[in-house]
Amino acid sequence: MFGKIKKVLQDFVNHIQSAVFYKTLDEKDIEKYCNEMFLKLVEADVAYEIAENIIEGIKRRLIGMKVRRGDDAAKYVEESIQESIAGILSAIRSFNLPNYVKLVLAKESPAKLVFMGVNGVGKTTTIAKVAYKLKAEGLRPIVIAADTFRAGAQEQLRKHAERVSVPFFGGRYGSDPAAVALDGITYAQKNGFNVTLIDTAGRMHVDIDLMNELRKVIRVVKPHIKLLVLDALTGNDALEQLKRFEESVGVDAVILTKVDADASGGVALSVIVGVGKPIAYLGVGQRYEDLMEYEPSIILKTLFK
Repeated sequence: MFGKIKKVLQDFVNHIQSAVFYKTLDEKDIEKYCNEMFLKLVEADVAYEIAENIIEGIKRRLIGMKVRRGDDAAKYVEESIQESIAGILSAIRSFNLPNYVKLVLAKESPAKLVFMGVNGVGKTTTIAKVAYKLKAEGLRPIVIAADTFRAGAQEQLRKHAERVSVPFFGGRYGSDPAAVALDGITYAQKNGFNVTLIDTAGRMHVDIDLMNELRKVIRVVKPHIKLLVLDALTGNDALEQLKRFEESVGVDAVILTKVDADASGGVALSVIVGVGKPIAYLGVGQRYEDLMEYEPSIILKTLFK
């Protein structure tokens, strides 16, 4: 992940380390290298504003830095870059979904999770991944297919549920999604399942009818958490989707898929920083276990390993 960004950062370290030997850096010394790095970050698809923030943070830390004779200049520069990016990443809240579910279960059962998102973001696979995670935590999840709109949606979700050995509850195509969701919750209560993962129809964020349908599902189910699944590769469009879903039904936390598929890393990093919502997971592969909790330190290690 973040391959192109890693190269930009390492090139910056290599170029500037010679300038910090035996002298105190002033702004003129590093301006040239910072400008070059800024352009390369933008070329790597990092959003302009985020690239600007990274560069300004690095400048603040490098200007006036004095490296003593014999010290590792590259280490000083790299640490300054890490501190700058860490400051940006740490402003994004993580969301520990298993812990939250356990807090809900201390008061009532089952915990109700509703998954939302447009077609093509990987929502169905993500639901199976989350079910796999929760099962590994000792919870008893059940997947409820309240997408009665898209042909094949029920079968697709059923197959994923079977592969992770999690029960599945579905309804007839064309039936009321809110009623299917409610029936699934009742089934879970009667059969000892304590977490319901409710799939909803993938809809474009501009589809008024489907958004109204989603509002009804939310109103009827009264979920403990509304999770929006976004494709990290879609950049600004992912942020626009978030805005629309937030306005329509509210979003409690976000799951970003296909983070590993961004060769440069710039788009994914920009979406991570730009969502402004707690991030529950990052999708980093095709396997069911390839769901990573958002942790700034892990991303930093990836960027600088």
